[in-house]
Order: sequence, then C-alpha cells, then structure tokens
Amino acid sequence: MLPLVETDEQWDAVVPDESVMRPGAEALCTQLGVGGQPLTRFAEGSVPVYAVGGEHVLKLFPAASAQDGTAEERVLTFLDGALPIPIPAARAAGEYVNGWRYVLMSRLHGEGLAPAWPRIPQTDRERIARDCGEALAALHALDAEPLAGTLAPGDWPAFLARQRAGAVARQREHGLPEAWLEQIPDFLAAAPLPAIPQRTLLHTEFMREHLITDPAGRWRLTGLIDFGPAMIGDPAYDLVAVGLFTTRADPRLLGQLLTAYGRPFEPRLLMAYTLLHVYSNLPWYLRELKPSAQALDELAEEWFGVA
Repeated sequence: MLPLVETDEQWDAVVPDESVMRPGAEALCTQLGVGGQPLTRFAEGSVPVYAVGGEHVLKLFPAASAQDGTAEERVLTFLDGALPIPIPAARAAGEYVNGWRYVLMSRLHGEGLAPAWPRIPQTDRERIARDCGEALAALHALDAEPLAGTLAPGDWPAFLARQRAGAVARQREHGLPEAWLEQIPDFLAAAPLPAIPQRTLLHTEFMREHLITDPAGRWRLTGLIDFGPAMIGDPAYDLVAVGLFTTRADPRLLGQLLTAYGRPFEPRLLMAYTLLHVYSNLPWYLRELKPSAQALDELAEEWFGVA
C-alpha cells in the first residue's frame, strides 16, 4: 500500500524509499497480471520507474504529479505509430491507491543516448541530430487538439505572462548573479515572441536523457520516452531542451537538426523561452555548458546559433 504524497516533505520521505515503494509496485504488478517478474528500479527519473522483466516498464505518479500520469498515458496512446522513432506503447493505466496513478508500458530496448554519447563517432552524432530533427518535425506536425483538454497550459499567452512576471525571481532563487538578473527584463521585453503562436504538441524535455540508441544499429535512435510533462504551445519552446541538452551548444549539430526539422529558429527567441520555461534554471545551464558570453544576447548566439 503506497501512502499519500501531496507535499514536498511527503515526496522526500516516500518516493526514494524502496522499502515503501517496492511492495506497492509489486502488488500493482500482480494486479496487472505481470507479477512474479524481476522488478528493477531505474536510477533516473523524478518519479519511480521500474523495469518489469524484459518487456514492460511501470511508471508510478504520486498524487502531487498525478496529472503527469494522465498526460503520459493519453500522449502515448495518441502518438501510437505517429513518429519516425519508437515510443513506448501504453499497456494499462489508471488510478492505484491514495491518489497514485500508474502507466504500464512496453519497454524500449537500447542504451540511453546520454551515457552512450562519448563513444559515438561524429558522423553518427550528426545523423542522430538529423533523426532528432525529423522526429520533432513529425511531432509538431500533428493536430494536438484531441489532447487540448488534458495538457497544460490551456491559455498559452496567459502562461507566458505568468512566466515572464516571475522570471527574475525564479532565477534569483536558483542563485543567478545580479549581473545576469538585471538583463532579464529588457531582454524579454525585446524578445521576438510570436503574437499568435502555432498550437503544437510539445515534448518539452527532448534531450539525450530521454532518447535511446542502439550501437548495433550504427547508433540509430531506437526510442523517445517521458511524455508526462508534455504541453501544447509554440514549437520553439521544444527547442530549449534540444539546444541545451541534445546538441549542447554545438552549432553544427543544431544546424543539422534544424535542417532536418525544416525551419530555423531565431536564437533570441529560444533564449527567451529558456528564461520562460517551467523548469528554467540558468545557473545550472551556465555550469553545465560553461559559455564565454557575458550578456544574454551573446548567450543566445552561443547556445542556439547554427553553423
């Protein structure tokens, strides 16, 4: 039996504790008809995710993130067969106990792109970048209206207004130095945000950590996972995670990806969405990517410029 998890304190006490989580996961697997198989928790991920034998994955969502569980199941079902790279197939989904939700899905085979990246030759990296661009283009070409009642934020302009109003405070809370903080209001005021953006299905975290590759298949992409944070909004918003965590400020790789995607994006637009993103943490990005830029305009070109 899994306890209620609605607060940060409850999350910290329950979610990492396998003495609590595992019995609940095992009982649910039995209910779903996949009990008795080896249950292995993945180290990655903000919510508990278990490999169930070799063919299934069980993802658990506490009450505090139950909406992500609903989104994951609906998006996986909606995207079945729609992308040029595999995604998990939803096998079962629903409510469990005390506000928990679950999604039982098929397991994609291969190796995570993030740990594999140092071993991948440059020519294969460029092909992967093109494959990513094609996959994103296919995702963004879909009519997302069937998911409009399920996915956030609903009112995209209102969402951006809220994010803009809190942009400086969010980065200050993360520890961004004042020399950067003072640039944010003017930069956002001048940013080329579209007045009436396209309404597109967004993965929002399209990054190496959520991509799977197969070294036996000349490092082809064999999967895209984690659709719980999916949204509907401007397609440029999806390029934030791409530039920061997939191509990681490599202008040649981003150029290859956007050529395959089929259109360019203004670096200042992507930098603006970096500041407006729901998970925006500029100090972390600066530590990870170690740019030479000292101004947001320069940073936009360094992170999102192409070659």
